Amino acid sequence: MSTQVDFSPLRGGRGILLMAAAIGPDLTAAGYSEAEYLATGTASGYRTCSPMASDGRFDLEPDGGTAHFATRVVVRRPADAANFNGTLVVEWLNVSSGQDAGPDYSYMATELVRGGYAWVGVSAQWAGIEGGTPTIAVAEGRQSGLAEIDPDRYGGLHHPGDAYCYDIYTKIARSITEAEPLAGLHVDRRLAIGESQSAIALSTYINGVQPLTELFDGFLVHSRGGAIAPLGDPGRGVDLRPALRGTPTQIRDDIPVPVIVVQTETDLFGHLAYYPARQEDSNWFRLWEIAGTAHADRFQIGQFEKFLQCRLPVNRGQQVFVLRAALRALDTWVRVGQRPPSAPRLEVVRGTEFAVDANGNVLGGVRTPAVDAPVAVLSGAPAPGASPICELFGTTTPLPGLDELYVDEADYLAKYTAAADAAIEAGFVLAEDRAELLAAAEPELLTRSTDPV
Repeated sequence: MSTQVDFSPLRGGRGILLMAAAIGPDLTAAGYSEAEYLATGTASGYRTCSPMASDGRFDLEPDGGTAHFATRVVVRRPADAANFNGTLVVEWLNVSSGQDAGPDYSYMATELVRGGYAWVGVSAQWAGIEGGTPTIAVAEGRQSGLAEIDPDRYGGLHHPGDAYCYDIYTKIARSITEAEPLAGLHVDRRLAIGESQSAIALSTYINGVQPLTELFDGFLVHSRGGAIAPLGDPGRGVDLRPALRGTPTQIRDDIPVPVIVVQTETDLFGHLAYYPARQEDSNWFRLWEIAGTAHADRFQIGQFEKFLQCRLPVNRGQQVFVLRAALRALDTWVRVGQRPPSAPRLEVVRGTEFAVDANGNVLGGVRTPAVDAPVAVLSGAPAPGASPICELFGTTTPLPGLDELYVDEADYLAKYTAAADAAIEAGFVLAEDRAELLAAAEPELLTRSTDPV
């Protein structure tokens, strides 16, 4: 079977379609180019040759079947090869809404561009191309795939089913380094990233496929569930809803490839139920659980928050800064062998709920100024009676009596700044993000809290 993937530019129609609410950096001004390609080739499916054990140690093998695929990739890269840092970041595009999105690009774009990374978003799954029903309760009804939304641009796309998604991802990540989309760039390292459903699929990939291909040099797994994705079937997409009720499964600890798992409060309990799969750090594994964060948040949804119609404001935690630091940490780990810091776990009581401080914010985990110098309770849990989509966005509840927490605005800003510097010193926020993090302080809320009624 050929391992080669052919790439040809996609043009016309309505242009690149990739769902994103957050506005990223100006790529042209940053010296980056953006293009989209048709990727065609032949992929294999996999089958188990040992039980899919809860410690992640299981074996896969090709199942003997092959299928043709014609999917798409989006490429954002330094226009000048001299500005490339040698690291290719390959995002498994997310189809939780029934359509393709690049959530981790949204979170990490600032670090990707200033760091000189090349980023490739891969439409690895059936739903993104052929359309399908959302799999993690993000929307209702069948959503159209690319080929249906814009046939002038995407009419030639075809996905053979999620039985082949793992090999499609492998084939594209391997072949693209020597192909037109990355012409002139010398790739030294490949990092795999993905959030939510993509993180769940990457967990399966790490445990079963990476030992066979040894393709990726590191993985950043963002907001995975406790169970891992099934191997899929030809001719259709996976349905993660029953899969998430499967056996909680850790990331295997016997492959020499760095893995950073970044989790929010939302991910530990509820239908994602990561908590039973929690594992200790090791020579090749780090788990960062971020206090005051939700599976999706205000940074990700941006100005479209009002359309969600959630009962309370969505989570305004600061995971974006931690995710940028996680990408840098993973690249450094792969590049020079410097291990990232270990993080304390979020504090859990009775195995089913979080321990909270006097203000109501969760204790433990990776800390940011938003929880250590708070003006609100930031939770990954939804408001009572929340809609399925609002369940993923957590809540922000303003704290009353801020004048009892802080003497004045100067006191608040001093505590906020100290918390920001502590996060930077601990290695969970980048020094380059200090000014942006400090600008996110909200001293005006203290004035409002003391205004006469």
